[in-house]
Amino acid sequence: MPQSLFSKMTVPLTALLAAGALMGIATSASAEDWRGWNVHPDGYPNSLALKSFADEVSDKTEGRVNPRVYNNAVLGDQPDAFDQARSGALDFGNFNMGPMGPIVPETDVLSLPFLFNSVDQMYRVMDGDIGQRFADALAEKNLIALSWFGSGARSFYDTDHPIEEPDDVKGLKLRVMNNDLYVQMVDALGGNATPMSYGEVFQSLKTGVIDGAENNFPSFESSNHYEVAKYFSETDHLIIPECLCVAKTSWNALSDEDKSIVRTAAENAAKEQRKLWAERVEKSREIVEKAGVKVNQVKDKSAFQARMEPIYQAFVKEHPDLESLIDDIRNTQ
Repeated sequence: MPQSLFSKMTVPLTALLAAGALMGIATSASAEDWRGWNVHPDGYPNSLALKSFADEVSDKTEGRVNPRVYNNAVLGDQPDAFDQARSGALDFGNFNMGPMGPIVPETDVLSLPFLFNSVDQMYRVMDGDIGQRFADALAEKNLIALSWFGSGARSFYDTDHPIEEPDDVKGLKLRVMNNDLYVQMVDALGGNATPMSYGEVFQSLKTGVIDGAENNFPSFESSNHYEVAKYFSETDHLIIPECLCVAKTSWNALSDEDKSIVRTAAENAAKEQRKLWAERVEKSREIVEKAGVKVNQVKDKSAFQARMEPIYQAFVKEHPDLESLIDDIRNTQ
């Protein structure tokens, strides 16, 4: 039998077994099993792609590595899972780059509004040399980024009117994720940014506590926010990638042959996820339009981008070492 991967980990096996028992997770799995974190539900594009990854790795390694994906964030929220993967208590995960800033400062660059012009541009950037710079930063924090998933383009939606130009945001109370950059973005457009948990958004829209929010089509549709907010404006202001990352301890325990298998499986999973995501976006868009949502595409984003310049200037002043990274990305537009 191959040497136990757990013997390579920095976290004692007894601690892992205790943690598994506390979370109600079976602890009788073989030592070759890999535990993987995923926030998305069953059937979501990311979940389907991760299952393909797990199946391919298990098949091609002939059982030397058996990844198991735990969907719906049953192993904890992303910050906890991120720390567990860095310590080796989790073997891999599908992590959004947005909340990683406190641990990996370079990733805050990806939360700058209107950094990318399109999802395709983001893919080209992350699949190339610039993406490798983010991978190197993650590696310094004990995570090996094997491939990049998409999470769509985030846009504004509201209950009042279409957003065609920056001044259309003026006075709107808009829910944003809890990130200072997103608050600054809405403030720069004249709106009132309101950080709140995602689970509170539907009722807050319904009761008028907020006028709108921002997200991608699949989230807008699956959360039923479209039942209340009848205006969706395609500003595409945030296009944030996700990584399929493996814990460095688990990665280092692999033979060169198995590393190649795992990396190839991760790249194949990314191709599948991107295809499935694009299909899901179109399906969700069709659903909300049939329900009466008025969708408008903001074709000229230059006026919005101009409003973001003070945010970029303040960011560079605080992080001068990241200016070249920002410039290199913007030069690919």
